[in-house]
Amino acid sequence: MTQPHLPADAPALPQPPAAPAVQGQGHGRPKQPPLTRVWRGRSDDPRWARPAFLGLLLVVALAYLWNLGASGYANSFYSAAVQAGSQSWKAMFFGSLDSANAITVDKPPASLWPMALSVRIFGLGSWAILVPQVLMGVATAGVLYAAVRRRFSAAAGLLTVAAFALTPVAALMFRFNNPDALLALLMTVTVYCVLRGMENGRTKWLVWAGVAVGLAFLAKTLQAFLILPPLAVLYAVFAPGRPLKRIGQLLLSGLAMVVAGGWWVAVVELWPASSRPYIGGSQNNSFLELTFGYNGLGRINGEETGSVGGGGGGMGGGGSQWGETGIDRMFNSEIGSQISWLLPAALLLLVAGVVVTWKARRTDTARAAFLAWGGSLVMTMVVFSFMAGIFHQYYTVALAPYAAALVGMGASVLWEERARFTASAALGVTVAVTAVWSYVLLNRTPDYVPWLRWVILVGGVAAGLGIAVAGRLNRQLALGAAGVGLVAALAGPTAYTISTLDTGHSGSIVTAGPAGASMMGGRGGGPGGGEGGMRGGGMQPPGQGQQNGQGQQGQQPGGMGQPPTGGMPGQGQNQGQGQNQGRGNGKQQGGAGTMPGAAGMGERGGAGGMGGLLSGAQVSAKAKALVEKNSDDYTWAAAAIGSQNAASYQLSTGKPVMAIGGFNGSDPSPTLAQFKSYVEDGKIHYFIGGGMGGTGGGSGSASKIQSWVEKNYTKVTVGSATFYDLTQPKS
Repeated sequence: MTQPHLPADAPALPQPPAAPAVQGQGHGRPKQPPLTRVWRGRSDDPRWARPAFLGLLLVVALAYLWNLGASGYANSFYSAAVQAGSQSWKAMFFGSLDSANAITVDKPPASLWPMALSVRIFGLGSWAILVPQVLMGVATAGVLYAAVRRRFSAAAGLLTVAAFALTPVAALMFRFNNPDALLALLMTVTVYCVLRGMENGRTKWLVWAGVAVGLAFLAKTLQAFLILPPLAVLYAVFAPGRPLKRIGQLLLSGLAMVVAGGWWVAVVELWPASSRPYIGGSQNNSFLELTFGYNGLGRINGEETGSVGGGGGGMGGGGSQWGETGIDRMFNSEIGSQISWLLPAALLLLVAGVVVTWKARRTDTARAAFLAWGGSLVMTMVVFSFMAGIFHQYYTVALAPYAAALVGMGASVLWEERARFTASAALGVTVAVTAVWSYVLLNRTPDYVPWLRWVILVGGVAAGLGIAVAGRLNRQLALGAAGVGLVAALAGPTAYTISTLDTGHSGSIVTAGPAGASMMGGRGGGPGGGEGGMRGGGMQPPGQGQQNGQGQQGQQPGGMGQPPTGGMPGQGQNQGQGQNQGRGNGKQQGGAGTMPGAAGMGERGGAGGMGGLLSGAQVSAKAKALVEKNSDDYTWAAAAIGSQNAASYQLSTGKPVMAIGGFNGSDPSPTLAQFKSYVEDGKIHYFIGGGMGGTGGGSGSASKIQSWVEKNYTKVTVGSATFYDLTQPKS
């Protein structure tokens, strides 16, 4: 039986049992067979609870697998590193962009490891790359349910899973190959472990929380630390046990975090630089510099040396070159449609949950749950809202688990307390506010399901009024109002999630929802494989919106075990930096205008958007054949400026291609002297012309290399693509 929530001045509820008791112990419950326990769940659960949970997980998995292959290689920057890792264990360990280990991605490699192992087993293809991401989404949903169900009702857990899975940016990023999926999973595990530790003060759960944060650091560096301050303060103040014991447990957790995340950093820093790949995104071949500079303080103050537009700080006046900053950033037209559908509800229910549990005893786990998820949400929101450095919409997937947990817990608490008018009124107001905010968000894309916003507005406000007086209604009417309110609250994000699932996403900048739902960018690229775009002027950033192209004249990556043979993937309608092998009509449809689409530029074989920075090259069959010619005689079949251009040719040919200058072409790797040495030793066959480099305060090595090659080597033109044969000097 579900334990009821008591009035605010009541004593704390009994703690849940750590595990079902066996015959003759504890409560004398008989031990269940393993399969029965899996299907039945907790003995005090309703019989429908565990089957409903498992069924919901299955629905989430099937929905996230739907149309998965339409995204092709997704972000080719990371897919190239995955391919390299599937061919070389050394490349996998370091996160190299190519199997010859010239340079790494500009993140630590933990997020690449599951995908690289999958490709080793099943072969290169969309499904082999992206299914691990889907499984991370399902795992995150499962951990959320477990965390909420331990202290609240099964219905609260199911609502949490639904709210999470139907968040548009979650449906996007758990089907995409950026590091954010693994980061969100590990952050959810961290909160779960802290809450388990707060039930009985057992040290092992704090240690596991530290391990989760350390592994999250190896996914996306310092972003993993955002939730540490609220969680550490929460445990120090509210956990059971003596104060010195709690401090000691936190120190042990910190030690576990350092070991779990620091072992890889130590190996990289101690490994001789001459025998490992260059650390992409750094200017001094140092992972520590990358961590605390480009991927650290640079994100806060905007001083990101090496990025496009980097080193310039913010724009002032509440904005930066990466979008408007301020307390409303998560709700504005740039970000709101990705994550904010349930944020007002989450914040309101956070306040309500804390008020209801405020007078409970210090170690009350219900209050701890609200403070843990709420503190994580608020801390991450504040940092995201005011950071002046590189920021993109899909970062907000980190907020999805926190907001979903607050919605599930808060709605459950207020519903159980609905006999008190203040509780039912608070829940009713939350439903009405959610419906009004859904109307505002849907009104930003007025041509997308235009009738839906009115249905949500009317139904949500009416349901809110009904819920406000639910304590005075009979059970059937109260449940009816709650059902209508639930549908109204989830209908908006569901519509955007369906649009997200039905559309392929590829390239550097991706957003959830229909075309025109989010207009943002920044002025170029950055770490994480494609952090860039354009903003202002009512124009969509390159690749946002749906491409009006024919696409797919080459062969798209197939399922597991079916490597592509005809170049980069293509889709007829592709949101993001489409890397179609065929030609589109050259337009991307945005909210207020059109601009040339990165995927529709030029002949096949030409560079993608912004000189290949955002979407790389489109590799024609003739260009592919040229690069493959005698490629086994060379360490690198070719070299190209910028990781996206190099990735396009590497994924097309399966041969290592050197990314000169890393993602932005601005890293000093290789130097001109090193490149000359490689050429003299016969290690590189072709130099691929085009691309852009030397931007954002970087070294300028890429432009020096390009000038030297153009001056000294023979040009070979294939369609619109230009190559230089480094074995054929000019006479």
